[in-house]
Formats: sequence, C-alpha cells, structure tokens
Amino acid sequence: MPKTVALVVAAGRGHRAGGEIPKQYMPLAGQPLLRRTVAAFAGHGEIDAVRVVIHPDDRALYDEAVAGQTLLEPVAGGAERQDSVRHGLESLAEHEPDNVLIHDAARPFVSADLISRTLAALDHGPGAIAAVPVSDTLKRGDGLITGTVPRDGLWRAQTPQAFHYDAILAAHRDAAGLSLTDDAAVAERAGLAVALVPGGEDNFKVTTPEDLERAQRVLAEGTVMEARVGTGFDAHRFGAGEHVMLCGARIAHDRGLVGHSDADVGIHAIVDALLGAIGAGDIGDHFPPTDPRWAGADSMVFLAHARDLVERAGGVIGNVDVTLICERPRVGPHRAAMIACLAEVLEIAPDRVNVKATTTERLGFTGRGEGIAAQAVATVRIGR
Repeated sequence: MPKTVALVVAAGRGHRAGGEIPKQYMPLAGQPLLRRTVAAFAGHGEIDAVRVVIHPDDRALYDEAVAGQTLLEPVAGGAERQDSVRHGLESLAEHEPDNVLIHDAARPFVSADLISRTLAALDHGPGAIAAVPVSDTLKRGDGLITGTVPRDGLWRAQTPQAFHYDAILAAHRDAAGLSLTDDAAVAERAGLAVALVPGGEDNFKVTTPEDLERAQRVLAEGTVMEARVGTGFDAHRFGAGEHVMLCGARIAHDRGLVGHSDADVGIHAIVDALLGAIGAGDIGDHFPPTDPRWAGADSMVFLAHARDLVERAGGVIGNVDVTLICERPRVGPHRAAMIACLAEVLEIAPDRVNVKATTTERLGFTGRGEGIAAQAVATVRIGR
C-alpha cells in the first residue's frame, strides 16, 4: 500500500485565467498545465502514488492531459475547494497512507527539493506547509489607508501542504461545511501543529492571464530544447479508381491507391516520422488496419493525431520533409496545394514543410507503375 500519496486539487473552474477551458488544462509550452504539475509528484522518489481531484465535467480533458502517466483513478471534487480536498482524502482511505501532500494543480513549478523538505518536516510534527515570508509593507484600508500591518512573522501560504493522513482526514471531516482558505487552516482549527517550510517565488499559482504569460516566460528562459529526428516510410499499390490522395491533395488519375484508409502514402510516412521522433510507435499502433473505424478514413485525421501527440509530449514540430516516389502521377503541379494542406494541419509555417518527388528510373515496383512509395523525415524540439 502507498505510504505517501500526493493529492492534486484540480476541480476548480479557473475563470480568472480567461481561457475557454479551465486553466489547469491550458497548454504551457506544449504541455497542459496539469500534466506539468502531476509529473513533479509522479516522478518524485518519495511519492508512492498520485491522485487528482477533478470536476465531474472535466474527465475528457483530464484523460487527455495526463495520458501516459501512472496515476490513481481520479475522484470528483465538490462545490468548494475544501469539499474537493475532503472528497480526495476520503477516497484514499482504502490505501491507508501514512502521509499525504495536498497541492494546487495551478502551481506547476513545484520543485523536487521543496517536496522533499515539506515531507521531511513531518518527521517532527503532524503538518507542514510551503510558505514565503512577507517582504512588502502591508496596508489596511478601503480606498484610503487606515493602518499599517506589521509584517514581522507573516508568511504567504503555498502548496504543497503535507500532513499525517489520519490527522488531516479527521480535521477535514470535522470542518465540513465551513469555508476555510487552505488545508493548514483546517489543521489549525483542529489544534494540529503546522510547520512552515520556506517555499519560493517560482512556486507561484497561475490565476490570471498575466500569470500564464509569466509561466510561459519561465519555461522559455529555463528550458533547453532537445532536437529529435524521426523517419517514416510507406507504400501502397495501385488498384481501381479515378484519383489518388497525396499529402492531402486529391489528384485525378486513371487508378487509385489501395489501403484501409484513403491510402495517402505521403501522410502515412509523415505520421510515422512524427511518431518516431517522440518514441510513440507507428501509425499501425494508433490506427490498426483491422479496425473498421478507419475504413476509408481521411488521413488528415492521422496527421492531426500525431501533431497532438507531439504537443502532449512537450514537443514543437520543427519541420517535415517528404519524398514521393512514383512514375505517375506528376507531383509538381500539386506541390503547393500539398504543402498548404500539411502546414495547416500541422500548425506550422509552410516554409517548414517540404514535398518533393522522384522516380526510380523505372526500377522496382514504383518503376513498373505498380504503386507509390514515400519516405519522410521530421524534426521535433522537446524541452528538457
């Protein structure tokens, strides 16, 4: 059974951030904010399990955001944050943890060191929170100053907030129906001693559009981009038909290409190249030819899926380069349309897409006019 569980609270609506979706699912440098937060705990050696508390309406967003992470099944939150935390704590009872860390999903920059120091404080008491000493002069007033508040001994509370599990669960049960601002307040009300662990300004909470911009800057300034390269190859034979699909362009021809989908050999090669760059298998893993859902499917669906997987992996597509190998049809007249189609779906500039064509001097199956082959190379930059 897990001894230490991280409970990530992600059930809020986050309207102040200004997005069309809750802020915890908004992208930060190619990854959902929630994924970055969860990864900090899931990859920590002292955390045995991670559970996320989500809004009941957000399951699809959650599944997409944390795809590939090993987490406990999420639990639905309540009307207020305090309710959500209590629900999360109740759900952990079957795991019988010793300790629990409670963390806001909107704090994506929590460090491994801060997690470790907050946990270590539990060796000396039932609770501990990350906090930052107040350095600004504090004023009380309403339009006009009515007084100055001494800042000595004042701290700004952050998360993670760590507790002995049984103690904080009992405290939350006893405080049900109240409106307390954080879990430390719940613990204080129950008479639990809560230690202060120095946090940091970089462990800020993303609340407003300005916070999102700040988070983007932090990632841009502190991220080293690793370049990766993937390759892809595909081939399809000719069959009955009156057109072929090549890189998204419909080209009139006296024969068609045979395949389970629309047999767009160029896109299939690009998809494999993108998947290869992020170590995500090949097109057959994601769209099995035995699955009737993909019969006659537009290969642009496959390309969009590969693009999304790159984004979820924290990557940015650098460029794609595809070579179509055939005697006929002629590719040149359609090259601009192909580039435009690919650039639109991949959401990159057209000058980052290259389409070329060649023949095999009538050698092999393409030289005999039996089919078309394609090979592709893609570069992806991933932050580390």
